[in-house]
Amino acid sequence: LLDGGSTHVLGLRQERNPAFPGMTAPEPITRNLGALADAVTIGGADVGLATDGDADRLGVIDENGVFVDQHQTFALLCYYLLEYKQERGPIVRSVTSTRMIDRLGAVYGVPVYETPVGFKYLGPKMLETKAMAAGEESGGYAFSNHLPERDGCFAGLLLLDLLARSNKSLSELVKELYSKVGEHFYDRIDVHLTPEQRDAALERLATVAPRTVAGRSVTGQDTKDGFRFELDKGWLLIRPSGTEPLLRIYTEVTDFDLVQPVLNAGRELAGV
Repeated sequence: LLDGGSTHVLGLRQERNPAFPGMTAPEPITRNLGALADAVTIGGADVGLATDGDADRLGVIDENGVFVDQHQTFALLCYYLLEYKQERGPIVRSVTSTRMIDRLGAVYGVPVYETPVGFKYLGPKMLETKAMAAGEESGGYAFSNHLPERDGCFAGLLLLDLLARSNKSLSELVKELYSKVGEHFYDRIDVHLTPEQRDAALERLATVAPRTVAGRSVTGQDTKDGFRFELDKGWLLIRPSGTEPLLRIYTEVTDFDLVQPVLNAGRELAGV
């Protein structure tokens, strides 16, 4: 639909293959998007878009071949609705999603609601609050003018509309977003554990109450979905996967040099 005229679309991995060769899981994340990044840089493309196997998640590569992570993408999509479309309405995010959404909510005067992980929580909250958008850390986004459910293709179209309306590159738009909300840096590690090891880690986490994490003061702690530690420059969350034998450790901080120390401290807290 988009190919032709001034727009040229190059399709990769267009053949049907349920084995998803070369991938442990068909997630649209940086470890699976090397071929897309190469195609963008070699071909001089403006953007690379990828979905997962059932196309409900979106992965994005900028014009320099750099992965735009899920938090940046969700914040950009919300910024597009608020700034470029001048829409107003609540936004819903999961506990593992970016606090850039909260900053956008404060800047544009819209409420932000938090839910546990999963669209089984996000979708109903969207309907309850009449939210204009919802998103989660896995790269799934939903919008009120479409469906209260993830749709990677629709999210990709909105991102393309942002590029067209702004007449700016994706890297420029990320900088523009940061000028509104400040820089945020995210990462996650997945630790494979036996059920016994996972249970032991969760029991241990239920008893810890650190005053500091990686040298940063702990300003709050909760168990809304896993074990979350609010820090004076970000947050740390440790929770078991609901679908795999994994313990996931997440952080988002406003200082890049804190990312790995906070993740390492999370492993120490869990004893893994």
